[in-house]
Amino acid sequence: MNTTVRSGTELLWSALGGDPALLDRIAYGGVSGLLSARLPVMDLARATVAVAGLAAVERAGVAGPVRVDDGAVATAFVSERHLRVDGRAPVNFAPLSRFWRAADGWVRTHANYPHHKAALLAALGVADSVEAVTAAIAERKAVEVETAVYAAGGLAVALRTPEEWAAHEQGREVAARPLLTRERLDDAAPGRRAGRPLRVLDLTRVIAGPVATRTLALLGADVLRIDPPGSPELPDQHADTDIGKRTAALDLERPSDRRTFEELLGAADVLVTGYRPGALDRFDLGRPGLVIARLSAWGDYGPWGERRGFDSLVQVATGIAAVEGSAAEPGALPAQALDHGTGYLLAAAVLRSLTEQDRDGGTRLVRLALAQTGHWLTHTLPRYRPEHHLAEADGPLGRLRYALSPVSYEGGPADWSRPPGVAGADDPAWLTA
Repeated sequence: MNTTVRSGTELLWSALGGDPALLDRIAYGGVSGLLSARLPVMDLARATVAVAGLAAVERAGVAGPVRVDDGAVATAFVSERHLRVDGRAPVNFAPLSRFWRAADGWVRTHANYPHHKAALLAALGVADSVEAVTAAIAERKAVEVETAVYAAGGLAVALRTPEEWAAHEQGREVAARPLLTRERLDDAAPGRRAGRPLRVLDLTRVIAGPVATRTLALLGADVLRIDPPGSPELPDQHADTDIGKRTAALDLERPSDRRTFEELLGAADVLVTGYRPGALDRFDLGRPGLVIARLSAWGDYGPWGERRGFDSLVQVATGIAAVEGSAAEPGALPAQALDHGTGYLLAAAVLRSLTEQDRDGGTRLVRLALAQTGHWLTHTLPRYRPEHHLAEADGPLGRLRYALSPVSYEGGPADWSRPPGVAGADDPAWLTA
């Protein structure tokens, strides 16, 4: 058993309030070495999928093992890249969704949606072209671009190192909070009726939330996704993440549509939301007996609590992009791992809340954020650090840094007994006892 994988799964299962005795049901396998990165991305992927499966078998009362295959996990974590529609590959990032060099560093923008693209161009005061945006950002400091684009309703984030994020007020807020929160709000009885599928009302977009509800649909839930009529999901995103669901358009500002939505909500068992914190507050979505799952990018607290965000931007702000590349040349994780990982973790949190609600009642609220998942990846999961396997010693060649031997056993040697000498300088004789 891979102890790194097991420890990650144990940490997540504990955060979900699960019975530790169930962990022995998980069977890991498959090809190794996938989703390679400096950060332990594959460990995060395995662990989040494992707890989603474990929460599913716990709720279903199934005694068999939960199979976690690395190949299946890695493929699912880049599902949007494998998608084909009549043989056509998807468009995952629009031309203006990318890294840009600013006057003092780097900025990453997200402009896949038309309204975000319009806001970016308006904030920069330029025409719709890569050349124009390149020139405009190159003249400004990264944080200035970040501030101006967000003020205009767009999305842009300055590249920060892990140390800079740790010193940032939002970074401090994220670090001070748990990976996820689970609350019982009252003693209301659940409204579910026997003989029908679980009803999940899906108010999410992009990847993380839709991955969670896609997983619930796989497990037999009747998932109904609602989008505003004038702002449908991007076609390729819809094709990838809305499999197994039904989708509808409702304008909650229109009285007739609002009444329809209220009827749907009143008969739902689970409500999953993925809009920025506060965006849906005016619609009063709470109902006694529901399981409510709220997902955000940055968390619903701190100075960025009401900001929009996406996986690619969270990687840039939190220092992940600097770790995977450098402050001079940013990189990225091999998958939208914060999105996918948070999605599977959210599905697990919903399932565990339903299991607990069946037993003890109560309206349940779970909250997750991409930034919290990013913090867990960078600060909690064991990470390969070569310095932990290196040693230094003085000798005839000077101060030598070298790799320790991987051959290790209890009672065995921890290191060699002598450093290398000057080549050819030793006597041609055996050591005497």
